[in-house]
Amino acid sequence: MSKAATTEPSKFRQTLEDANLQLAVYTATGRLMEKRREAVAADVLPEYQELRTQAHEIKKHTLDNLDYYLELFEEHVTAHGGKVVYCKDGSEVADFVLRLAKERGARLIVKSKSMTTEEIDLNERLAHHQLESVETDLGEYILQLAHQRPYHIVAPALHLTRYDVANIFTEKLGVENETVIEKQTMIARGVLRQKFLQADIGISGANFLVADSGAVVIVENEGNARLTTSAPRIHIAVAGMEKMIARAQDLPVFLKLLGRSATGQPLTVYTSFLSGPRREGEVDGPEEFYVVLLDNGRTRLLADREKRQSLYCIRCGACLNHCPVYRKVGGHNYPWVYSGPIGAVITPQYMGVGKDPWLPFASSLCGACYEVCPVKINIPKLLLDLRSEVTKFKAKERGGWAERMVFRLWAWVMRHPRIYEMMGSMAAAFFPEGEKPGWLRSVPSFMNIGPLKGWLSQRDLPRPASKSFRQHWRSRRKGGR
Repeated sequence: MSKAATTEPSKFRQTLEDANLQLAVYTATGRLMEKRREAVAADVLPEYQELRTQAHEIKKHTLDNLDYYLELFEEHVTAHGGKVVYCKDGSEVADFVLRLAKERGARLIVKSKSMTTEEIDLNERLAHHQLESVETDLGEYILQLAHQRPYHIVAPALHLTRYDVANIFTEKLGVENETVIEKQTMIARGVLRQKFLQADIGISGANFLVADSGAVVIVENEGNARLTTSAPRIHIAVAGMEKMIARAQDLPVFLKLLGRSATGQPLTVYTSFLSGPRREGEVDGPEEFYVVLLDNGRTRLLADREKRQSLYCIRCGACLNHCPVYRKVGGHNYPWVYSGPIGAVITPQYMGVGKDPWLPFASSLCGACYEVCPVKINIPKLLLDLRSEVTKFKAKERGGWAERMVFRLWAWVMRHPRIYEMMGSMAAAFFPEGEKPGWLRSVPSFMNIGPLKGWLSQRDLPRPASKSFRQHWRSRRKGGR
């Protein structure tokens, strides 16, 4: 499994203080939000809520019976001349690709966009063995040149402006600094076309795996996935086993939801159904066809019937676009390749709640993610469950007693009104209102510790009132003001 990188507080501050980055993220996510809103409006898609319910039930049924559907899928892939390979983790995937490349004398791989291969650091693993792997999705290609990971599930280079891209192309490709987007696209196209023609192996992800036909379904807007899966003589589709759906007739439900939720499109430009190598009489397509089904911790998620729903995700990115936390802190401040609300849910389950215990708390629990999720994953409920697990985990650690003592002290104070009032008066004495009531931007150094220090690093505190509510209430009862 790929390792998560703990995010330092300084990186959050850097993101929040970067006005250009904030504008880029807010503009892009805002545009995606608006397009989605228009695409699922009641007068455009009146059956939208019904489709969400259907999608939820289809995924629930499939994952509840995943062992059966995995066998059925393998049976159909094999019948069409392909092969299914089961891999426990990223190392096994890389070993399979490297072994196949060595046996076939392959040196160049082209890849279409795949969060699953990002998850297992496949490019880095292959490069370690001198096997070149080139991303062909425009956003992913830009990030590969810049040595960055995706910022967003659907729009990986969402955080970069055209000026950033111009600088990357100039530095990495040796071209003139070009800021016209259409010309930048042509620069990338010129490089990538040669890669497609020279590649020995094409690696793709999969949006859906159809059990009753053995089809790998890929949706995209650029056409690079079609070239990746048809131009090289070997095609390898790497997919998490949760991408399975039971029947071909279930697929239209998801296709109606995915494009609308991701980019506001009724349907993406290209929808490919791949079910094996090139058949006799066909003019294009691979000579060899493999589907790599990846576990990488998924069976552990399946074991929990409540949290299993996090595997329903179809990677539309809608929860990221609508999340106030993601829109402020951005994708790179999340510790793994999956960011936003869905990342806050699945990362602790894959990596363990002790790895980045702050992650389930990086949410306002506003419920926007649940409201827009096309498969009705109850993300706020899962976050609360994970918060509970984090609390239990901390209680077992050496420092857990301190937090317990603080909460016990707080509970004791709340049960003793006179002591509570006395402490309120002390706070007012420490921070007199004076002539400028409002907000505290700093406190005495001896108080600037623990949670208070963390709060004031990014926010202000309301200044304590000179009179408490209880004092005002007593004054009114006595007829005063």
